[in-house]
Amino acid sequence: MAIAERLREIMRDAGLNGRSLAEAASWHESKSSRLLHAKTLPSDEDLRVWCQVCGALDQVDDLVSLSRTAESMYVEWKRLHRTGLKQLQDSKVPLYESTRLHRVYCSQVVPGFLQTGAYARAMLKMFGTFHNAPDDLEAAVASRMLRNNILRRAGYRFKFLIEEQVLRHQLGDPSVMREQLDHLLEVTKLPSTSIGIIPVTTPRKLWALEAFNIFDDSLVQVELLTATVNVTQPSEIDLYIRGFADMAHMSVVGAPAKGIIQAAKQRFL
Repeated sequence: MAIAERLREIMRDAGLNGRSLAEAASWHESKSSRLLHAKTLPSDEDLRVWCQVCGALDQVDDLVSLSRTAESMYVEWKRLHRTGLKQLQDSKVPLYESTRLHRVYCSQVVPGFLQTGAYARAMLKMFGTFHNAPDDLEAAVASRMLRNNILRRAGYRFKFLIEEQVLRHQLGDPSVMREQLDHLLEVTKLPSTSIGIIPVTTPRKLWALEAFNIFDDSLVQVELLTATVNVTQPSEIDLYIRGFADMAHMSVVGAPAKGIIQAAKQRFL
């Protein structure tokens, strides 16, 4: 339906209707109708011809990407954790291992890659309880900790942006938070990892967003309460990359970032 709506907009912008477009494309009018009413998923060639007839060849790449990933764009958490939280952790490993530049923005919790075992346990327990996931908590925590070893592998780069309030949201008891914040300070020493903190007092160039991950320049995953959204359209990926860059300009790294982490830790002493 989303693809059909995009095709309809392109057609109207070109001043055409289903019949005139079909004539220009040398199609039967019924084919245009099926595409416009989401009865048929268009092929890559259908999309190219449609855009060519409408003088919109610059939109072909986005439409092809949208068409190829239509069924996997919005995936509910209840589908993802149906076989347990451990399987959800394990399923992401191939993507993480194939990504050389991983950019992560978080506004609610510490990014999974940076979590301690105790913090991950508190987070996954909360997530599993809310979504009624199968109870394999300890296996899921172990899987996440094993997965996080990728931070120390050669050939990978990680850039994290974290809103300052994340450091003050208590998950688990105060000792869990102290350990987690100490771990963040240790991770800042890794040569492959950059951690930027966005201070609560900084003038905003962009509002706080839902958590998202950028995998190289080819995929963005946005985490919602009910689902994960997979963004593959080049123009939308470019917007997330631009948003990440704007957030990075608002962040502090190095000694100022460590100072904010240390200050947050004082709350849990």
